[in-house]
This record gives sequence, structure tokens and C-alpha cells, in this order.
Amino acid sequence: MDEHDASVEHAAPVWPVFGDLMSSLLGAFVLMLVAVTAVQMELTSNLRNEVKKREQEEQRRMSLEKALAIPLAAGRITLNNGRIGISGQVLFAPNSDELQPDGRQLLKSLVAPLRAYLGARDEMLMVSGFTDDKPIRGGPFADNWELSAQRALTVTRTLIEEGMPSSLVFAAAFGAEQPVKPNVDDAARAQNRRVEMAPVPKTSKAGSPPA
Repeated sequence: MDEHDASVEHAAPVWPVFGDLMSSLLGAFVLMLVAVTAVQMELTSNLRNEVKKREQEEQRRMSLEKALAIPLAAGRITLNNGRIGISGQVLFAPNSDELQPDGRQLLKSLVAPLRAYLGARDEMLMVSGFTDDKPIRGGPFADNWELSAQRALTVTRTLIEEGMPSSLVFAAAFGAEQPVKPNVDDAARAQNRRVEMAPVPKTSKAGSPPA
């Protein structure tokens, strides 16, 4: 065998090795392409779900605004991120859980639209009581927790008396926690003394108002 034939025989194994290398690279590329495609599909799905969720929240907000259009227009309640706010001074005298006549009339006017709104969804109403940070001295209440709890219960019971099904409403108390304004003066404290009502899923009797 001459030198030319020997060199050909010696170089022949290079091509199978090169082919194996290219096959491996192609396989790796295909795997990377599949992984990237899967990530893109997941991101697209998440984006669609987020857009759908935001649209649903916007529809929910608009529906609630429509249901409460009259008291909102009159400035008797506020609506913020699905939470219906009522000033404590509209409902109660200072350090009292006895509902004032104007407060009862307001609650009575809210029952029909809220009942219709809740009836169209698998939701119920959470009634939350809040106070300012001033300690209670004397009187029938041990502290702000008890006062906020009794006020929430009073509103809850009044709603039921005025026609709200008891299965669609429950009470929660937050005391001086979660103020809407820092308790730095009387005006701020007046805003923190309030009752809020918020529609929530029936499966979520949570211990905090919706965000």
C-alpha cells in the first residue's frame, strides 16, 4: 500500500465524527427552540390571562358604580377599588354603636342595589368597622377593637333587617388598623372612623378588605 492510500484510510473516520457532531448540535438547537417556544407560549398565555383579569375587574367596578350611582352622586358614600366607604359620623355618634336615623336611611337605600349586584355574582358582602387611634376611656367598650366590631355588627344586622339575605353578608373588625390617613389631627381621625362594605367571593371570608 502506497503512502497515498494510507493517508486516505487514516482520514476516513473524520467524516462520521463530523456527522455525529452536527447531529448533536442540531439536536441541541431543536431542544433550545422547543424550550424557547414553550416559554413564549407561557408568557403569551399569562399576558392574556392578565388582560382578561383586568377587563373583568374593570367591568366589576363599572357594574358596582352603576348599581350605586344615586348614593355616589349624592356624595353619601365613596367607592375605592371596590370598597364602599361610609363616614363613621354619618352612621354613629362618637364612641357609640347605636345607628343614627340618617345612617339607617342610607343603609336602607343601599340594600336593593347591593342585593341585585351580589345576586348576579357568586359574591357576598363584607362589612368592616374601623376607628381612629385614640384610646377609649370609659363607656361600654373595652377598646377600639370592640367598638369597631360592634359597629360592623350593627350595620350588618341593619342591612339584614332592611332586606339583605343573611347568607350574603358578614362582619369584620379592624379597630385602628389600616387607617386611610395618618392619625395626625382631628380631620384625619374623622376619616379613619368609618365603615366599609366590599363584595368578596363567597369562598373568601378573609380577614382583610380586598386590595
